[in-house]
Amino acid sequence: MLDLKRQYRVLHQELLDALGRVLETQEFILGEHVAAFERAAAEQLGVAHALGCSSGTDALWLALAAAEIVPGQAVVTTPFSFFASVSSVLRAGATPVLADIDPVTFNLSPRAVDAVLNGSRGTYVRAILPVHLYGQCADWDCFAELGRKRGLILIEDAAQAWGAAWKGKKAGGLGDVAAFSFYPTKNLSAAGDAGMVTTNSAELAERVKMLRQHGMRRRYHHDELGWNTRMDGFQGAVLQVKLKYIEAWNEARRTLAARYHALFAKDGLAEAGPYPQQGVVLPREVEGARHIWHQYVIRVSRRDALREFLTARGIGSEIYYPVPLHLQEALKGLGYKEGDFPEAERAAREVLALPIFPELREDEQETVVGAIAEFLS
Repeated sequence: MLDLKRQYRVLHQELLDALGRVLETQEFILGEHVAAFERAAAEQLGVAHALGCSSGTDALWLALAAAEIVPGQAVVTTPFSFFASVSSVLRAGATPVLADIDPVTFNLSPRAVDAVLNGSRGTYVRAILPVHLYGQCADWDCFAELGRKRGLILIEDAAQAWGAAWKGKKAGGLGDVAAFSFYPTKNLSAAGDAGMVTTNSAELAERVKMLRQHGMRRRYHHDELGWNTRMDGFQGAVLQVKLKYIEAWNEARRTLAARYHALFAKDGLAEAGPYPQQGVVLPREVEGARHIWHQYVIRVSRRDALREFLTARGIGSEIYYPVPLHLQEALKGLGYKEGDFPEAERAAREVLALPIFPELREDEQETVVGAIAEFLS
């Protein structure tokens, strides 16, 4: 599914040199190595402030806490995402309110959000938290209009979307504040856990800096109840190296996605969708978006059987995500039930992520598509 060693073979000496500099300076927590990465990241994304932290989950919590999302308020987000999209809202003390997804992009549906805002659950909504799932931005024109019309804070979960863009503007600078993850499987990855908050607001940036260090603006003077969510120097050094290559890696992913499209079409496997019948519904880059293909996710009607078939042939795949968040045992207190979000529930039964990473070879893609063709025949 992902071979990180191929990337490491190319960068190993550069990464070892960067880690050596951290050892030489002894700047293990934040420090200049993290600060240098923050400056370069902000410049690449076109934002005023980029602030490193310890994980993507902590980045989401910091974004919510900095925006002063508090108990008694609600945040609208998607049921079809990683657990942290909802758990971070709960950690901030607020209430997650869910809305269904678009069946083509799998992203939060603006129409579904509007319906929620007009319903009983919309009364206490303070913010919208769309997820740029699989590396494609949510429909930001619609969410920006909803935010303006309702006076809501817009928070981007950009964990899977470093380098993605909406109408030329990069993820991380679309909303009021955004959260990124650098978990090792991400397209821009650390050598462990790390994350980042981005914003164009000086006030929000100052609050993130304070909250990530136990609520301190001055050492040992705690103004608020913050947390220890600092990025360490080693991760800052690794990410500063990789940042130089991410645009080329993203372009390689786009080339790989186009090749998958061509291979599926050549074998006559592609269906129009959005729902599969006998073949494969391919993922789409929608108008206005620059997809960076963090994942290449197809829809098939016999997904579980196909995955078993691929596994038996040594071909990696993954399901993102097999259980929608409203059906997770830990979140049953939200008061939702099966059938509340039919698009998310159907997607959870049909999606399958295929191998995609910059070093993936053409013959390997042919093997993947050939195996799927064999299964469908």
